[in-house]
Amino acid sequence: MKDIPLIHIHEKLGAKILPFAGYNMPILYEGVNAEHETVRNAVGVFDVSHMGEFMISGPNALALIQKVCTNDASTLTIGRAQYTCLPNNEGGIVDDLIVYKMKDEEYLLVVNASNIDKDWEWISAHNDVNAEMKNLSDDYSLLAIQGPKAIEAMQTLTTIELAEIKNYHFEVGTFAGIENVIISATGYTGSGGFEIYCKNDEVERIWMKVFDAGAFYGIKPIGLAARDTLRLEMGFCLYGNDINDTTSPFEAGLGWITKFTKEFVNSEKLKQQKELGVTRKLVGFELVDRGVPRQDYEIVDKDGNTIGIVTSGTMAPSLNKGIGLGYVTMPFTTPDSEIYIRIRKNDVLAKVVKLPFYKKE
Repeated sequence: MKDIPLIHIHEKLGAKILPFAGYNMPILYEGVNAEHETVRNAVGVFDVSHMGEFMISGPNALALIQKVCTNDASTLTIGRAQYTCLPNNEGGIVDDLIVYKMKDEEYLLVVNASNIDKDWEWISAHNDVNAEMKNLSDDYSLLAIQGPKAIEAMQTLTTIELAEIKNYHFEVGTFAGIENVIISATGYTGSGGFEIYCKNDEVERIWMKVFDAGAFYGIKPIGLAARDTLRLEMGFCLYGNDINDTTSPFEAGLGWITKFTKEFVNSEKLKQQKELGVTRKLVGFELVDRGVPRQDYEIVDKDGNTIGIVTSGTMAPSLNKGIGLGYVTMPFTTPDSEIYIRIRKNDVLAKVVKLPFYKKE
């Protein structure tokens, strides 16, 4: 297992450290519910320095990205980011990622920690256009400062107007006295805030200044367990749970990031799938009766016939009810459809709902 640069700080803060995606990561500090509510109501900081960063540059950088990604990166302007995925040849997903246009002919790809090596090999194997590729994953740290008070709490650390960074936009500038920091609004919690990309030897200084600036606002460190409940309340996919090498973008509800304005890996077959339709789809569901759905629980109909499987599930702290994502056959994908989650031999009634589960008042 690798250590992230601030592991000593998390240990000192009393975090529960567990292996995650090849790294020793802070999973929990004071408890999932308390940390979850901190992000929903105030401001919290996730250390997600395990994420991977690739720089793709040169005259053919865009050509390579267009070839390996489903979304259309040609629409990006400098300072904008885009959610996309890497399709495989079998109709599944190698990974989901974010593409940042840093400069003309320079793009930053941020990938999931568990897939760094897999993604690097996949993109490299398709680089027949000689785009320049650099794997910066071991050199960069990433802090996600999330919550409705994040902007107000952090504004003293930069002259960049944080409130003016729109969703899926970013700025590069000075933050907490460190130059060339990427400040991006590409959060994964649904509660506002932004992410800070910096070099490993800069992250401790930034962490300390972030907590000094946020003290008045009740800032707290937040673990990955609460990150999972927060993203699930928003209905955001997690690679390895809700999407993987066997799930297609159309099954996963990611048709909106699959653009046939250009050719890409397996685009012909995916186009066909779009036209013909799919036999199952990822849906959100809420339990009507008490219970907590978990990954790999069976989804059945009223007669007990298997119609799908749970991919993510939890007791939602903001909603105080069991929620989840799962793949079900097409007849059960419409909102208000009644389905049952098999929890320890009991079939617990649930209903399909529109995402997100959590809606800001």
